[in-house]
Amino acid sequence: MTGRAAVEQAAPEPAAAELAAAVLARLTGAGQTLAVAESLTGGLVAAALASVPGASAAFRGGVVAYATDLKAALLGVDAGLLAARGAVDPDVAVAMTRGARERLGATAAAATTGVAGPDPADGQPVGTVYIAADAGRGPAVRRLALSGTRNEIRRVAATECLRLLLAILGEESG
Repeated sequence: MTGRAAVEQAAPEPAAAELAAAVLARLTGAGQTLAVAESLTGGLVAAALASVPGASAAFRGGVVAYATDLKAALLGVDAGLLAARGAVDPDVAVAMTRGARERLGATAAAATTGVAGPDPADGQPVGTVYIAADAGRGPAVRRLALSGTRNEIRRVAATECLRLLLAILGEESG
């Protein structure tokens, strides 16, 4: 193969791609920047954002902190909180957004943490997800109770994270 990768990555699903484009347009128009902190989504939110032409005008980057200890080491999530409640917790999601904003130098951030399966984790059933977003006016956090395959849970969590981010930026989406 000349000039082509042997394996091509799939494009983000349309809903996520459209939401990502709307989020970035809103941020760019307001002169804001964005960072993401992801756990169960493993980079799906960042991939959706990076797929938008001109994303670099607002998207600073992301941290995939899949392992619990990395949430503390890379994002500054309190180790005591993680030890007491585990990584699948609304306060952990909020702390992840704070860490992403501070460490990546962004004005806004979003985070995902949860259980995609196949087994429960941190005392939480498969499909339990917390998403959080903050654009400097205080965090918003939502609990999702999702069902489906591991990859379906991850995709829906990423899409809902973008939807929450768009909502806190002032544009409600359907």
